[in-house]
Amino acid sequence: MGTGKKVFHIGAIASLIWLIGWLVAWEAHVAPLQPGSWLLALKALPLLLPLRGVIKRDLYTLQWSSMLILIYFAEGVVRAWADQNATSRQMAIGEIVLVVVYYFCALLYLRPYKKEAQRLAKELLDKVKVPHG
Repeated sequence: MGTGKKVFHIGAIASLIWLIGWLVAWEAHVAPLQPGSWLLALKALPLLLPLRGVIKRDLYTLQWSSMLILIYFAEGVVRAWADQNATSRQMAIGEIVLVVVYYFCALLYLRPYKKEAQRLAKELLDKVKVPHG
């Protein structure tokens, strides 16, 4: 694996794990919506689904998780804009940053594979083209 791909893979893993911990800490301890309430911390559970595949470099998992993560981006933007609690707004901004890091690391890791797949598809199409006559 090239150095660039390795960096993007490690970045994806680190940002995903950090995001899971960030969300749990935010909703359970740092700035829960209701004092003593931790149930909203369960929003981090869906992020555990792709974790194993991301660690194993599963391309399909990296693709679909880069779409799943956008839900957390939207939530972060809404909470950064609408929350009255300054600490909660800061946590929302942190969520946005971690999501953006994950998203770009996943896409940049997948980029060479996508280019190779496009090249192979073009090569295959060139082989099966039937001349018009």
